[in-house]
Amino acid sequence: MSPRAEYPRPHFDRSHTWSSLNGDWDFRADTEPGWDRTITVPFAWETPASGIEAHWLPVAWYRRSFTVPAGWAGQRIVLHFGAVHHEATVYVNDVEVASHRGGYTPFEADVTHALDGTGPQQVVVRVSAPLDKREIAHGKQRSIPRDDFDGVCFTPSSGIWQSVWMEARPETYLSALRLRPSAGLDAIEVEAEVSGTARATLVLRLRGTDTSVTADVENGRVKAVIPVAGPRLWSPEDPHLYHVDATLTSADGTDTVAGYTGLRRIEVIGEDLYLNGARLFVRGVLDQGYWPRTGITAPDDAALRRDIELAAAAGYNLVRKHLKLEDPRFVHHADVLGMLVWAEPAATGRFSADSVAAFEEQVAPMVERDGNSPAIVIWGLYNEEWGLDWDIPGDPAKQRAAAAAYDLLKSIDASRPAVDNSGWTHVKTDLLDWHYYDESAASWGRTVAALLNGDQDDFPVGLGPGFVVRKKLAGTPEQPLRGLPNLNSEYGTGFTSVERGWQLRWQTQELRRHDRVAGYVYTEMYDIEHESAGLLDFERRAKDLGGVAPADVNATTTLVLDVVPVAPGRDLLSESGEVSVPVRVSHHGSEPVSGHLRTAWTPVLGAAPTGLDAFTASEGSEGSQGPRVEAKPFLLSGPAEVRAALPDGWSSGRLHVALVSDGTIVARSAVDVDTFTGRVIGDQH
Repeated sequence: MSPRAEYPRPHFDRSHTWSSLNGDWDFRADTEPGWDRTITVPFAWETPASGIEAHWLPVAWYRRSFTVPAGWAGQRIVLHFGAVHHEATVYVNDVEVASHRGGYTPFEADVTHALDGTGPQQVVVRVSAPLDKREIAHGKQRSIPRDDFDGVCFTPSSGIWQSVWMEARPETYLSALRLRPSAGLDAIEVEAEVSGTARATLVLRLRGTDTSVTADVENGRVKAVIPVAGPRLWSPEDPHLYHVDATLTSADGTDTVAGYTGLRRIEVIGEDLYLNGARLFVRGVLDQGYWPRTGITAPDDAALRRDIELAAAAGYNLVRKHLKLEDPRFVHHADVLGMLVWAEPAATGRFSADSVAAFEEQVAPMVERDGNSPAIVIWGLYNEEWGLDWDIPGDPAKQRAAAAAYDLLKSIDASRPAVDNSGWTHVKTDLLDWHYYDESAASWGRTVAALLNGDQDDFPVGLGPGFVVRKKLAGTPEQPLRGLPNLNSEYGTGFTSVERGWQLRWQTQELRRHDRVAGYVYTEMYDIEHESAGLLDFERRAKDLGGVAPADVNATTTLVLDVVPVAPGRDLLSESGEVSVPVRVSHHGSEPVSGHLRTAWTPVLGAAPTGLDAFTASEGSEGSQGPRVEAKPFLLSGPAEVRAALPDGWSSGRLHVALVSDGTIVARSAVDVDTFTGRVIGDQH
């Protein structure tokens, strides 16, 4: 079986008439005279999986033969490329059939006119992958000369890196099938595009029902509404999908395409996000879409699904797919599994008219390819002024570029919130997001509070050793600082995995402390090459997080401890070993939650006990159940006092605190207590 043998385009499905061209292709560098090497498509030529592992190769060629299935006689034959980095020219039997620029967007070529009889045909692809990537869309791929953000970039991924396949279709055919939920979430609004000259009729059937709509094609377009009886809304809890089968009939033949969407609505209302009319709190994680041995191509379809499952297991309800238009099957799996997605295009590296054009060229294809997805609830655009020379505040031209990208996106899709420049200075945005990294738990808490309380509208950003600037949230007077949802969309620090686990607990707690926060995105799900910032290693294996369970940190209901922690393993200092900790509850469910706080001791860095029997009421509590606490949805509860003392003979230990409701642990956290106060580490103030 060829690699990545699954049908590549589930949102525009013509899989009844397709043939994969993945697998072995002949390969040569531009300077090589012969075709003496073989590459495995669709893996970039830098990767071990490709069989090539060539680095900093600016131009290369691909070649293979193919045969058109006999049953496709009389049809138009089309070659599809999921993505080729960066510029591709395609020849069939020495006839140029396509030229495409842009390493993350799909393209196709009708090759019927270039075919030679019914026997084997030859396709050749020339690929240019510039070493200097600064003015092209390249995301996290390294460039020579380097980008300003080179320290967080990875091995380039050049050449064909998504699937290549053939399809057959009539001369008059469906070229687009856009499916969107109606405003009332009781119908599917359809906008179809038809290419070809023959008069045609389109029949739209809601799969599994008797519902169908028939419409004549006028000027290459059809607009229709498919009513849905007893609508079932799509949500992370119930990711129900509606499949639409579209059949186009004309004198040229019949073309059938399947698509799907979900009935769901994402809204910004004041400073809050709402999904299907219910308040949404984003618990997100950054996912950069890299794999060992295969680069930016998933090794198989299961790997895409597995990454979503790992994020869900860690308590996240959203994945921010970072600076990359991911394989469309990732979005498909998110639709099926109920994982929310923040999608964004690849970044450029330097500001120029060419780089702005290259960046904007991705926007329409991004929405066209993935816009049917119910999982995608946020569109991102620029990130931290990459491609804008880190200088939106100082240059009106860069401000205009960010605003223009936002306007372009919203003109194509106004149904989702969009972010103009994630993390730093905003010009025109639906979400006020910010990226803030800080090794000190104390200053982290102070800065987060100041930003959310309105005491300050900027924050420190380290751009290099000893080079710290203060980034403003707004880059122009027109950009409001209030009245929009606030999200911290990148955070997380620590040089070791234990430190990262510690910061994950305490930094996330401080975000949950503030009801004004609409959500967060932790950096990041897994390590990549030299970047060891993940909760998992590059192979997606668990790391030692010092006993911190991400699923507890990111749960719908969590505990917020009124503690400013000192250092990993030494959160709270007490000469006597006795502690008193005010505990609050952050709850983002639909109904109030209440229960009693109970405690248990383990050694420092120890994992929480799994059984309820290990927990006891805190000292001084009335009754045997522990202090009672109640939390309303999206309102931080008042404090309840938990008192405890280290077990006899212990000089340190981890105090686990659990909220128990109806005999079930619904939230938990922990604090490490140390009696050796003379070895204070870190900032307590």
